[in-house]
Amino acid sequence: MSVRIVVADDQPLVRVGLRKILEVQPDFEVVGEAANGEEAVDAARRLGPDLVLMDIRMPVLDGLEATRRIVQGGSGSRVLVLTTFGRNEYVYEALRAGASGFLLKDAPPEELLAAVDVVSRGDALLAPAVTRAVIEEFVRRPPPVERAPRLDQLTAREEEVLRLLTRGLSNAEIARELVVTEATVRTHVAHVLRKLGLRDRVHTVIYAYESGFVEPRRQ
Repeated sequence: MSVRIVVADDQPLVRVGLRKILEVQPDFEVVGEAANGEEAVDAARRLGPDLVLMDIRMPVLDGLEATRRIVQGGSGSRVLVLTTFGRNEYVYEALRAGASGFLLKDAPPEELLAAVDVVSRGDALLAPAVTRAVIEEFVRRPPPVERAPRLDQLTAREEEVLRLLTRGLSNAEIARELVVTEATVRTHVAHVLRKLGLRDRVHTVIYAYESGFVEPRRQ
């Protein structure tokens, strides 16, 4: 079953280039294109793609607001933000809007294909560089007043897993750290997501910082 993708970018040449890269993969299908955020929201509603590849800087409606509307619209489409801008506030706001990944346009084609594959499978793209950028943005913001009440539902082991998630560790790395199986880690991660009411690992990291569960190091 192919992964159905909508490409949203205000530059026609960029859209053509992305389509050519994506359709090299036999299981990737570009089902629509959008030249601005409003068209991206409409395409997500009409076509119900598995993934929207979203530029940030677009006319009519920017990619951040378009991402927010798509995620809140309940279509089930996931959003991978692709942009030339690597500024931390863009990373932070894109993830806060509900994006499941963030990739710069100068990334090599194989990295783009891998990112689309990861996000379309329901996981989140949480590369160490993105994790650092998000943490740096949290450093600039005032700390939370109090611990979020939902955190009290976690067991001691689930709290350990959450702390390791905030470091951007994979399931395999967490398993080695805790000396357990990957299957056990997957179970713990699923429990953490369910108890905290979160969609994926990216938003788990954001929640951990916003709730005060972990604090970014201030230099």
